[in-house]
Amino acid sequence: MKSQASVLRQILHPAVIVGALGYFVDVYDLILFAILRVPSLKDMGFSGELLVSHGILLLNLQMLGMLVGGIFFGILGDRVGRVALLFGSILLYSIANIANGFVHSIEAYAVWRFVAGFGLAGELGGGITLVTEILPKALRGYGTTIISTVGVFGAVIGGLVAQRVEWRTAYFIGGGLGLVLLVLRLSVAESAMFQQLKKGGPAHAARGNFLMLFTNASRFMKYLRCILIGVPLWCIVGILVSFSPELSRALNIQGEVKVAQAIAFCYFGITFGGFASGYFSQLLQSRRKILLAFLLFTTLAMAAYFFTTGQSNGTFYLVILLLGFGVGYWTVFATIAAEQFGTNIRATVATTVPNFVRGATVPLTLAFNYLKPACGLVASAAVISFACVIIALWALRGLDETYDKELDYLEPI
Repeated sequence: MKSQASVLRQILHPAVIVGALGYFVDVYDLILFAILRVPSLKDMGFSGELLVSHGILLLNLQMLGMLVGGIFFGILGDRVGRVALLFGSILLYSIANIANGFVHSIEAYAVWRFVAGFGLAGELGGGITLVTEILPKALRGYGTTIISTVGVFGAVIGGLVAQRVEWRTAYFIGGGLGLVLLVLRLSVAESAMFQQLKKGGPAHAARGNFLMLFTNASRFMKYLRCILIGVPLWCIVGILVSFSPELSRALNIQGEVKVAQAIAFCYFGITFGGFASGYFSQLLQSRRKILLAFLLFTTLAMAAYFFTTGQSNGTFYLVILLLGFGVGYWTVFATIAAEQFGTNIRATVATTVPNFVRGATVPLTLAFNYLKPACGLVASAAVISFACVIIALWALRGLDETYDKELDYLEPI
């Protein structure tokens, strides 16, 4: 019993708890904006086609902010420190979210959605990096599982808040949560691995060198594979769930399918899938086996999605729940990316990889729109979905097992 209590204390390290709450705020905001986009624009006086065009502008600027912010905060995390990354990320996000609640023009809204995306970009990667370096290698998977599982639940809370309060208030709540988290982060210490690296050494000058990922073919391919294994998640969220009302009508689903409910079912599935993937990767002592199993499960769930023709909307929501469970491997995906690279560029990788995967939503939706006229709504969604899984399986095949990998090493310049 004493030994078990000691292990639990190690897993529930302040870095794990604060990292989980940080990712919770991250996902809360992403879902919040998805739900508040239309009511906020309507309240500002926009209607008709402007709801779509302005909504796309805001979404794209937010995603651009996350891409740029991922690079910035990744480099900051490797050069200044993991804790500095987490402080800067949440402070910027909190300011931006509060400012979002005060906007009265599309120009101001666009600026602050970009800043919010920029700030949010460091949360997941920074938290995962710190936890993988602080916890013992046999326990770090449990730590990242807690971060991901608690974090994804932010989508559920974001959905509930967005439906119960005025849109400006919902943004204020998000900003307030971030400021509270900022205070909690005062209890988090820097990782010993990074502190040792910061003292100097052969790779001192290469800390946070983003270009290092592109100057070596083997390192670049490993980085690319880390990104590609995560793409099915945002294919499902960005296409199969976001366009579920249109796809359900094309599949002749009986009863109305609402995007808010579809998102809720999907993220419930991701929450449980995240816990299961992380737990079983520890139990089986393998990241790769679990990623393979969950990708294959996702493939079956995708097939079920496209064969629900004529079924009830309840059945359709159940399939979306299963899709979410399948891509709950996001936990292990984020962990394996951090574990693939040396301490001098680990934060850069762990922070940019999830944001590049999120950014993949843009080319995926563009490809979806491009294929629709020739293939039809359902066929184009199916082609893109299964292509993403096939590419992810190919990418996984070339990655090393990292369950018990020693992380205290440097990437050569």
